[in-house]
Amino acid sequence: MFDSTSRRSFLQALGAGAAALGLNRSAAAAEPVIQGFEAAPDDPNAAQGWKPVSDRKLRVGIVGYGVCRFGAAFSFQDHPNVTVAAVSDLFPDRCAALAQVCRCEKTYASLEELIQDDTIEAVFVATDAPSHARHCMEALKHGKHVACAVPASFGSLEEADQLFEAVKASGRTYMMFETSCYHDDLHAMRQIYRAGGFGKLVYSEGEYYHYTAEPIASYLDWRVGAPPQWYPTHSNAYYVGVTDGSFTEVSCMGIPSLTPWLQAENNRYKNPFGTEVALFRTSEGGMSRMAVSWDTPGFSGEMGRVRGQRGTYYGKYEGQEKNLPPTARPPLPPRVQAGGHGGSHGQLMNEFVTAILENRQPLVDIVQALNMTVSGIVAHQSALRDGEPMKIPQYRL
Repeated sequence: MFDSTSRRSFLQALGAGAAALGLNRSAAAAEPVIQGFEAAPDDPNAAQGWKPVSDRKLRVGIVGYGVCRFGAAFSFQDHPNVTVAAVSDLFPDRCAALAQVCRCEKTYASLEELIQDDTIEAVFVATDAPSHARHCMEALKHGKHVACAVPASFGSLEEADQLFEAVKASGRTYMMFETSCYHDDLHAMRQIYRAGGFGKLVYSEGEYYHYTAEPIASYLDWRVGAPPQWYPTHSNAYYVGVTDGSFTEVSCMGIPSLTPWLQAENNRYKNPFGTEVALFRTSEGGMSRMAVSWDTPGFSGEMGRVRGQRGTYYGKYEGQEKNLPPTARPPLPPRVQAGGHGGSHGQLMNEFVTAILENRQPLVDIVQALNMTVSGIVAHQSALRDGEPMKIPQYRL
């Protein structure tokens, strides 16, 4: 197998967390930041209008501090209604670094140990993608509210169904931290859609382009050769996250990669595709084109557009609705950073915390999370069958 943990690939991926590991500033500056982790510009007015919904402190445990440093990236440690009660990572040096940046003294050697702590109310699962569903189910069984990095399930329809049942049975809050949902444009689309500014969406597009010359280092090399549509939520959010709808069927085409580490003989998934483009039928009867690509150099990121019966959004709204609702993202608590992925990190964390305090469903709940994720799993199956149309399981509470 391709050695994705080589010194060069590891150092290329390390830039985002260099400061947290105590590396000097000049060394950190020399390393490129992982795509998506570029911090949003500071907004001096980001907290204007923010009001606490409670004076309660939620005790949160954070699990996972790999190359992307996700455990600390969402600013839990800065929220006035949060105490980071404990952290965990399988690697002791990473666990210590996570504790330091989260200003937390208690550490555990594993998620399985952390969730035994009855004083912890909620857990942020920032572990490897293949473990997301299993780790979330374990935390839910121990009575924890759960936030999880994407995707909700990694390639497994069976685990997706098990997670759905576990969330329903638990009575606890579950939220997937899909970053596209708090991009400026998608948040605006959602507000306009809810106000009727688009009517039904006739067509939507989502794209997630993430090229790397070598794979990002990952736990047990899980990233190496992963099917693009197993990581579909950044693009699929540009329909599901706008409408709270779903995809009902799909035809997907895959394009074989010229990159050695993306070829089937060099990855555990036997996946031949570096790019997969899916055409979905939506629950409104419209269509969506959703693309995910690992091996197309150039312009990259998470982006999307929508066209409705009453209006469109291609960088701005154009349509029949003249009284548009406010489309600015909610204010953030003081000291909470907007963070990476288009300034979505702080927004996602604040939504999760606030939903628990208000005892309500969060944005990107288990239904949205699985409708974004499972459609990609089925899309990859379609690509392996040369675009054969396939039905997609539906999730509703």
